[in-house]
Amino acid sequence: MDLRPYQNDAVTFLYERDRAMILAPVGAGKTAITLRAMAEMKRDGHARRWLVVAPKRVCTDVWPVEVAKWAPSLSYSVAVGTSTQRKAALSSSSDIVIVNYDNLDKLPADLPFQGVVFDELTRLKNPSGKRFKAFYKVLDRFPVRWGLTGSFTSNGLEDVFGQCKVVDEALLGRAKGAFLQQYFVCINREFGDWQPRRGALEQVMARIRPATFVLEPGVYKDKLPPCHVVEMRCDMPDREPYEKMKRDFVAEVGTREITALSAAAVTSKLQQMAGGWVYDTVTEAMDTAGVFKSYKFAHWFSRHRFDLLDEILEGNQQDNTLIVYNFVEELAQLKTRYPHLWTLDDGADVVERWNKGQIRLLAVHPKSAGHGLNLQYGGNKMVFLSLPWSLELYEQTVGRIHRGGQEKDVLVSIT
Repeated sequence: MDLRPYQNDAVTFLYERDRAMILAPVGAGKTAITLRAMAEMKRDGHARRWLVVAPKRVCTDVWPVEVAKWAPSLSYSVAVGTSTQRKAALSSSSDIVIVNYDNLDKLPADLPFQGVVFDELTRLKNPSGKRFKAFYKVLDRFPVRWGLTGSFTSNGLEDVFGQCKVVDEALLGRAKGAFLQQYFVCINREFGDWQPRRGALEQVMARIRPATFVLEPGVYKDKLPPCHVVEMRCDMPDREPYEKMKRDFVAEVGTREITALSAAAVTSKLQQMAGGWVYDTVTEAMDTAGVFKSYKFAHWFSRHRFDLLDEILEGNQQDNTLIVYNFVEELAQLKTRYPHLWTLDDGADVVERWNKGQIRLLAVHPKSAGHGLNLQYGGNKMVFLSLPWSLELYEQTVGRIHRGGQEKDVLVSIT
């Protein structure tokens, strides 16, 4: 298969650098770019074996498919699963071994690889994290280090330090404190509140530019069909409990008094109530061990948002549709309401079946489907039953269907 011109430029960029990052929008083909560069590196004797680190579902559902498509000359093993399965993959002679971030701290010290690729590099934004520290100890074993991300600064400039450090310490230095002192102003040291100085983003990007291939959104997005985002509104039958929760941190729902103990809890309660339900915590009597037990259940008082979802799906004329949920209770209601609904946990071949057009409704959570999955071949419609708080997760989730390979206009409905 042929790459696009900008993708060929990115392949050359990686090939010419042992330490590099690809910063490109969702769906720009970062995996394809990297696999072509890896194949050329092996062909020319620069790096024979590679370790790829990615989110779990990307390990199992994306890289195996992309290897066969873009670098069929390379063999691969997936080091996901039980300890025995991971050991077998790591001890294999495969050109590429693919491991998930959750197992980074379980890798042996004597890794026989010349190159490492960090897919979704933002997973290593925290240099104080356990997995970061564990893997950082063996980084010197990898002469070649490449990082891929579509959301480099989505949660703030402070996050770029860890991402750069794991690729190349020379980019922004070894100490985060020095990085903060240079590019930030401390607002509240007790709470670790640092705000970027004026022009800090431009200065940081200029400093790391020699090792960074930045694909501007316009270069790629102009080649995609349009993405139409429509905000759908519906009326909540009784707003008084919602307004009281927002005002007083407490509300009466049915016969129960629901209380929020903090501003953060209020925010979560309000998001739930906007959907017609709210979690309530009930404490039972003390058990024989002297411990009070409590459990959480959902109190439903309206189905207005699900009625709206019915209308949206009817308007979609039964087209294959992705439904995005954020709470377990929403998923339970979806399963009750739509018996033909599938989730990503309903089988190893769910993504394949979706892309073949065999699944009409697929429910996904932003944290499990927000990165890496290719879902553009199975449909072009998405409905957010509720929105995630993270802009990065929202953009990444939309990018599951609004990406290269999508041939139709994408319609995203937000309830």
